[in-house]
Amino acid sequence: MTSKRTTTSRIDYTLVLILFLLFLVSCISIYSAQTTEQYGENFLLKQIVWYVVGIGIILAVITLDAEQLKKISWYAYGFGLLLLGFLVVAPESIAPVINGAKSWIRLPGLGQIQPAELVKVFLILALARVIDDHHQKTQLKTVKTDFFLLFKMLIVTGFPLLLIMQQPDLGTSLVILAILLGMVFISGITWKILAPIVSVGVTLVVGIFYFVLWHPELLEKYLGVKEYQLGRIYSWIDPYNYQSSTGFQLTRSLLAIGSGETTGKGYGTREVYLPESHTDFIFSIIGEEFGFIGASVVVSLFFLLIYHLTKIGISTRTPFYTYVCVGVISLITFHVFQNIGMTIGVLPITGIPLPFISYGGSSLMGNMLAMGLIFSIGFHSKRYMFSRSS
Repeated sequence: MTSKRTTTSRIDYTLVLILFLLFLVSCISIYSAQTTEQYGENFLLKQIVWYVVGIGIILAVITLDAEQLKKISWYAYGFGLLLLGFLVVAPESIAPVINGAKSWIRLPGLGQIQPAELVKVFLILALARVIDDHHQKTQLKTVKTDFFLLFKMLIVTGFPLLLIMQQPDLGTSLVILAILLGMVFISGITWKILAPIVSVGVTLVVGIFYFVLWHPELLEKYLGVKEYQLGRIYSWIDPYNYQSSTGFQLTRSLLAIGSGETTGKGYGTREVYLPESHTDFIFSIIGEEFGFIGASVVVSLFFLLIYHLTKIGISTRTPFYTYVCVGVISLITFHVFQNIGMTIGVLPITGIPLPFISYGGSSLMGNMLAMGLIFSIGFHSKRYMFSRSS
């Protein structure tokens, strides 16, 4: 027996609170960063505007239930592929090359939009539908049916991945793979298939690093990879030896975060110049001004967000919603680990922003679209009067 709930009681206020706190952190950090940036723009005002747009996106998505989301999933996925395909053929007057990547579409009077940020969420919907449809149609589960499911997931992921790599955009490509990995693990595919694939993948990664570090000449000879193309990896491993070139950003980030020590230097008290700190390196600002304590608060907020998303995914009785939750969790978790990891030198720099905090309209719209899906799950999920959660 289900219990009737009012519209207001169906809103996930815990998620609202977490997003509001992340909004405050974003505003505080961006305002400080823009005071010493090389630009004269008001990034804080633009970020607030994008947050308002993001709230509109959430309000639109929250009206859609599981069946409606499933119905539009392929349309959204197809629209995303069209946008990515347009980037490939569009002239630079419409799709300019920024930092060596053709990833943006210029909209007159509105600025620029990065389609890949939206495509990540569209992919989550498409993969969730692939998994859900497969299990509804497959009554008897075998290794053969699991192979077929994996094949379908790889095909659906492959099209946007190839188009994004054409830009080229390594960071977003890695996010796409993280989403695929998370949803493959929740799809129910047997470990008889996954174990060998994971083993091969780990072996390949270890092998690539081995040749990059000790035998780069073999990569150049057989794969045509030039040594200068490996500069980002070398500058990650030994940034201070490359601090005048590819290691500059990392060494400045390490200096900023390290100089913040435990309590930080105080809000607005910055001594380390760090280019583009309002975007990908916003965590460095937090570390310098608020120290280990402030950085820990931000990490804790993301932990609470991921924990809350996990609870929603576990508690929902609709498999499609569970798959969507896992996709969103994979998206947010990879962004957070990669961004914070690259600012402290644990991971290579890939240009991935910190969700909800880094400045960027496209990134924020993509993340708010993902949160809209989560709000929709809570809004439309049925609750039972005699369930444990009642």
